[in-house]
Amino acid sequence: MKILLFANTDWYLFNFRLPLAQALQSEGHEVLLLSPAGKYVAELHQAGFRWVEFGLSRSGMNPFSELAAIGRLARLYRSEQPDLVHHFTVKCVLYGSIAARLAGVGAVVNAVTGLGHVFSGGDIKARLLRPWLSLFYRLALRRTQTIFQNRDDRAVFIDGGLVSPADSHVIFGSGVDVSRFSPAAQGLRGSTAQVLMASRLLWSKGVGDFVAAARQVHSRFPQAVFLLAGAPDEGSPDVIPQETLEHWRQEGHVVFLGHRDDMKELLQQADLFVLPSCYGEGVPRSLIEAAASGLALVAYDMPGSREVVRDGVNGLLVPARDRERLAEAVLTLLDNDRLRAAMGAKSREIACETFSVLPIIEKTLQVYQVALKC
Repeated sequence: MKILLFANTDWYLFNFRLPLAQALQSEGHEVLLLSPAGKYVAELHQAGFRWVEFGLSRSGMNPFSELAAIGRLARLYRSEQPDLVHHFTVKCVLYGSIAARLAGVGAVVNAVTGLGHVFSGGDIKARLLRPWLSLFYRLALRRTQTIFQNRDDRAVFIDGGLVSPADSHVIFGSGVDVSRFSPAAQGLRGSTAQVLMASRLLWSKGVGDFVAAARQVHSRFPQAVFLLAGAPDEGSPDVIPQETLEHWRQEGHVVFLGHRDDMKELLQQADLFVLPSCYGEGVPRSLIEAAASGLALVAYDMPGSREVVRDGVNGLLVPARDRERLAEAVLTLLDNDRLRAAMGAKSREIACETFSVLPIIEKTLQVYQVALKC
């Protein structure tokens, strides 16, 4: 059987869906990976996969070029003749579903990996686009199987009539390798308290709130070190301007690490993980990796985040955009080593039981069987 996986970046395929592609290949399926070109293409080839370039503008709004993209995709599907296509990220889901229908592809699986800025943002552009995007989803998702990463997003789509309960499923993210992301060896963590956040540098990811919390915590806990791993996403309208980032660097409350490929090591050296995101996450991968690494967690009480953070069990949930409460939650856990350690142990347990990559892949393959029977 030929299975095509389509995402809006090669980075997404490599970092989030490579284990799925490997599992499919090990079962004897032909796997084709499709995305715009990027620096991870060589990694995908090296992993033994055929990759095909498909140019797609993440933020393009010109109706003629966007319709042309759907036409190009339909022609590619007719040429490749996949038995099943699996789409990830918004444009790939919408355009891929329509292209698959035009090309006569029999089985279509869509992954709604969070509701994103249009559904969660409060700016005029987001509010204007929301009803149109909802209509587009309603048309595109007909006669497809749709996977959501959290229960809240599925409920939004069912209540809005965008999907039916029978054709929608919840699978908590893409999974994490809990043998790779694991707690630090005894004594590995340093003497200073390290508070880590990992995220694209977007306003809606809560970077500004993290900086504000660091300022407040430092007034009472000056020895804490706040670390932020991540780079600006220049393709997003929500990106934080460079001048703002430079101002924060000059303040010195947060150490900006930039993009990092050593998240395992960063997590093993951290004492606490914080993600004050209001973005409209599916299930934040960074929270799952932190949980697998045995860290207590602090996050806003938002869809996706609340699937990983059990308030009072393995971390603390804070009302969205409440910077004061965010700082207090961080201080609570920095001040109580025993509580932080107990929550970290619970995080590891939850990650192994709920977010391990192999059960996640197995559930995905079960949805494939449903799609193939429809």
